[in-house]
Amino acid sequence: MSAAKWIATAGGLGLSPKAPGTVGSLGGVALGIALHLIGDFPLLLLGTVVAAVGGWLATAAYLKTVPSKDPQEVVIDEVAGQLIALIPLSFGLWHIGRDPSTFLDAWPGWVGGFIMFRLFDIWKPGPIGRAERLPGVVGVMSDDLLAGVFAALVVTVLAVIAHGVLV
Repeated sequence: MSAAKWIATAGGLGLSPKAPGTVGSLGGVALGIALHLIGDFPLLLLGTVVAAVGGWLATAAYLKTVPSKDPQEVVIDEVAGQLIALIPLSFGLWHIGRDPSTFLDAWPGWVGGFIMFRLFDIWKPGPIGRAERLPGVVGVMSDDLLAGVFAALVVTVLAVIAHGVLV
């Protein structure tokens, strides 16, 4: 397997015969949890940038080798988008000085991030749907990065409401 394919398929997660996008997203959650546990918010943020930029480059190279414009096995976009969805939780815990191990205890945040990301990734409202229709790697990557941003915004609003900041 070429390096581009290995990265674009998120280490082969995208080769899952069923629901490769969901499998890739779950891989993104697992990666996000691991990054936060190992290095807190700064490492999760760095991992997000590496997944987005490295994924963009690898996907661009991989698309040159396949006939499909948006092959379902490319799931690095889901991984990067999912990592974006986890940023508010990771940042919030880091900002208030919580031990990185509390990330798992804050499961409503990472479960909510996963659900919201999958919802926006499947539903593709407004700019997410328009981004998906863009040509080449821009369309493949940008819709999932935007879905991650939308999910992050929803998770942030829900966290503000749940923690009584608006009350």
